[in-house]
Amino acid sequence: MEATNNSIVWEFILNGFSSGPKQQIVVFLITIVLFHIMLAGNIFVIIIISAHKCLHLPMYFFLVVLSLTETLSNVLVIPGVLTVIIKGQMSISKVVCFTQSYFYVFLTGTCFLYLGVMSYDRFVAVCHPLRYSTIMRKELCIMLVVGCQLAICFSLLYPSIKIANLPYCSQILDHLFCDGNALMSLACTDIRFLKFYGIISSLILLLGPLTLTLFSYILIISTVISIPSVTGRWKTFSTCLSHLTMVVIVFSSAIFIEIRPPSYKSVTANKVVSVGTTMLAPLANPFVYTLRNENVKAVIKNMLKQKKIL
Repeated sequence: MEATNNSIVWEFILNGFSSGPKQQIVVFLITIVLFHIMLAGNIFVIIIISAHKCLHLPMYFFLVVLSLTETLSNVLVIPGVLTVIIKGQMSISKVVCFTQSYFYVFLTGTCFLYLGVMSYDRFVAVCHPLRYSTIMRKELCIMLVVGCQLAICFSLLYPSIKIANLPYCSQILDHLFCDGNALMSLACTDIRFLKFYGIISSLILLLGPLTLTLFSYILIISTVISIPSVTGRWKTFSTCLSHLTMVVIVFSSAIFIEIRPPSYKSVTANKVVSVGTTMLAPLANPFVYTLRNENVKAVIKNMLKQKKIL
């Protein structure tokens, strides 16, 4: 249903995939299975860390915050995506659509900043181990998390208000969920400045934490190299592997979205890529931090022994 320039759009119609019923069912089943694996994995990590005092360290505090944020971003989006996939279309009110768009960007944006903060935590742990507990005290950790949230919140205020007040020429949003770029494509007015603002914000959001991470790891590697023992070098650097793996997954997928070739920018490809990248990091997070982190693995083994499973 198209809207004229003078009409007011009160709701949007989300479009699913144009493929046949069989393909839609396959996509639906894959998405719902991965969603539940992601949900169970992240909840498991949060419970494990919260329930064991030996994991009550800054590194794991940031991990809980990251897991919770990634889980919320998926809960915000994926149930609606599943509905759109299986029904083909779904109507969503203008207020709900803008709210989903805002909080989706807010949650995913804070994840980038959290990873930058976590790289600083790893830098302090490796390069200043004797001062670690003094520097990374509880108050600072909370301030860093709140600071990341406020930074994203204020950076989104201007574009969110502008997008909410744009005149829209159509109600048909050819996407699986409410995305800012998809919404702007329906606008009846000049949005070049908003797009420019979005590009600059995305670059800052990506390059800021990524620069901090690269700088932190340069210092970490220089410290690790100076350790005389090969075993000592590996043991020290292994404490950073889980975080480094997540950095590669999150930032490589985000950069792919920004610079992917035109052949991957069709409407269908945009839908697949958007959902895929939304689920990729949260899905990988619990496995990376349980399979590569010795402390978490040790806690899980002790739990299983107490339950007489091992």
